[in-house]
Amino acid sequence: MSEATTADEALPFFTDVVAAVWATDQRFQGRAYIDGLTQVGFDKSAMEVTYDESTVGNPAESIQFSVRWGEECLVGQVGPSTGDPVVAVMPGLETGLCLIGDTRPIDW
Repeated sequence: MSEATTADEALPFFTDVVAAVWATDQRFQGRAYIDGLTQVGFDKSAMEVTYDESTVGNPAESIQFSVRWGEECLVGQVGPSTGDPVVAVMPGLETGLCLIGDTRPIDW
C-alpha cells in the first residue's frame, strides 16, 4: 500500500479485505479485520476498532473499524444489524482519529 495513493484509491483494497473476512466464520470479530488489513499492507498504527461485545457481554450489534489515511479515513462496519458490510471514505476527525466513542486497544 503506497502512501502516495489517495483514500479513494485505497478503498477497493480495503473493500476486498472486508469482503474476504466477512466470508469467514470470523466475520463478527474485529481483530480479523485488523489482521487482514495489516496483512495486505495497511498501517496497523493508523487503525481503530470497536469492541466485539457489549459492556454486559452480549455480541455487538455492529463492529466498526478504520484506517486513518492522511486527512481521511477508510471506515468499515459489519454485524448482525448491518446486513452486508458497509465501507466508505469519511473525513478524519480533528482529534486525528476516525471513530467516535470508545475503541478497543489494538495491542496484539
